[in-house]
Amino acid sequence: MKILIQTNATSKCIKSSKRITKPSSNYSYSSTLMLAKKYKGDNPSGWWMSEKLDGVRAVWDGSEFKSRNGKVFSAPDHIKQAMPDTILDGELFCGRGKFQTTISKVRRGEWQDITYKVFDVIDSTPFEARQATLTALTLPAWCEVVEQVLCASHEHLEQYEHDLITLGAEGVMIRKPKSLYKHSRSSDLLKIKRFQSAEAEIVGYEQGKGKHAGRVGALVASFCGEIFKIGTGLSNDQRETPPAIGSVVTFSFFELTDAGKPRFPAFIGVRDYE
Repeated sequence: MKILIQTNATSKCIKSSKRITKPSSNYSYSSTLMLAKKYKGDNPSGWWMSEKLDGVRAVWDGSEFKSRNGKVFSAPDHIKQAMPDTILDGELFCGRGKFQTTISKVRRGEWQDITYKVFDVIDSTPFEARQATLTALTLPAWCEVVEQVLCASHEHLEQYEHDLITLGAEGVMIRKPKSLYKHSRSSDLLKIKRFQSAEAEIVGYEQGKGKHAGRVGALVASFCGEIFKIGTGLSNDQRETPPAIGSVVTFSFFELTDAGKPRFPAFIGVRDYE
């Protein structure tokens, strides 16, 4: 295959819109979803802890499953007919470490082995009341309510995170008690994970070497004005047929260097499902 390396591309920081557009008649409002800020070490006692899932964010609006950008996820009628009228917030999930599998299935409209992990109800009541509403719902077998654990201390949070990470989870979410569902990024909802994730634009490819000779060795990507390479996480098929130039991909990384480049970047998937 032809290997292209493009080094004069215009770099830009990719930011995704979170607004739900064209809501169904079951929505009483048009709003953004509640998004988390980063946890900075404040006292978590009394907050609610849950697993941070690496699935595809999805709102059930009473008639359709939608992405956080308002794209309708095509679901079979028998699945939609089994869902309640209540507006739910959750993630489509195939299992820990299976984000790429999940987005592939969602993209193709294949719902076998997908679980809808529900973590909230979208209404105007406090979090504990929303959880009571959620647990009282009659949900189909392929829906699961995400467990919420009351945090007792810093040590409790650290142990909870350690146990989840050991099981292959992405991280932890903590939520302020009695907090309302805010249609914005909120300090009432915080995320804790060892690795961060972000989006970058593909601007070229680097020729593979050794066992990857003759195919892509790394994606050349642009992130917030910096050009860097993503080699880890690509399957053999993706090296043979890499994401197109100009496409947006999700990648994980540990932190940014002083120069603003991601450290230990790893490919997660093409961001074309929302």
